[in-house]
Amino acid sequence: GQVVRHRIYPFRGIIFDVDPVFNSTEEWWESIPEEIRPKKEQPFYHLLAENADTEYVAYVSEQNLLPDTTGTPLRHPQVKELFVAGADGRYRAKFLQPH
Repeated sequence: GQVVRHRIYPFRGIIFDVDPVFNSTEEWWESIPEEIRPKKEQPFYHLLAENADTEYVAYVSEQNLLPDTTGTPLRHPQVKELFVAGADGRYRAKFLQPH
């Protein structure tokens, strides 16, 4: 339920799952420009992400995530399905499932 932003690209989102190491396709990994391609041996996070134009699901390496401290509520439609927003602006998972 941590709200984060991408270190390079202009999007933010909420973490809803994590892979201890890269767990997607080789094609996906190779689609990342080589000069910014992250190492596979690090956690990768699944985010309910949003930018100025749209909402989507993103898969992002730990090295490319920073805390989002704006306090701005997320607008991604699935956030309300998975999380409850607290009075303090933090999000808590509705259902905790083991990975």
